[in-house]
Amino acid sequence: MSDTPQLAGLCDRFRGFYPVVIDVETAGFNAKTDALLEIAAVTLKMDEEGWLSPDETLHFHVEPFEGAILQPEALAFNGIDPHNPLRGAVSEYEALHAIFKMVRKGMKESDCNRAIMVAHNATFDHSFMMAAAQRASLKRNPFHPFVTFDTAALSGLALGQTVLAKACAAAGLAFDTAQAHSALYDTEQTALLFCEIVNRWKRLGGWPVPAPEPAA
Repeated sequence: MSDTPQLAGLCDRFRGFYPVVIDVETAGFNAKTDALLEIAAVTLKMDEEGWLSPDETLHFHVEPFEGAILQPEALAFNGIDPHNPLRGAVSEYEALHAIFKMVRKGMKESDCNRAIMVAHNATFDHSFMMAAAQRASLKRNPFHPFVTFDTAALSGLALGQTVLAKACAAAGLAFDTAQAHSALYDTEQTALLFCEIVNRWKRLGGWPVPAPEPAA
């Protein structure tokens, strides 16, 4: 990690954490029993002047794990038919193995030592991803086991809104409600929202952190 944390390195900006935006669509609220049906990930990059923007994207439809519960109310809400062969669904292992590989590559290139999930109401997405990684016996999980960056909380602070669509509108970002509850679309919008909040803080003078005044 750099010895000059006032500069633009991604590793310096988040104390060695590599932020990765995640969204999941599921067949319920219980990460241990209900199916993970869709997951998307967007990595982030920082330019030489310290501005944050989306980088790489991966998106997968996921096969329900053996014995998974499919809650009818959840399927009606997200409109997913888990049994539709046109989904092109892959196993939890295949989806997370590919995402983790992309994340580890980005961590190495950015000189970061741990990935951190960025998500809207992050506890939900984090619980499902971690439960799926455990079922898939993926031991090289790059994500912090409990720390997250929650854009619902950050949006409440920076924008006065906590609902994703309303937070995007307050940030001046377009949001198509017809595409909402697609993991790919929600992840892309959450990535833009997080970048806007971080960059807005920079524009307001909050980063780099001003040097303290010398003692009189």
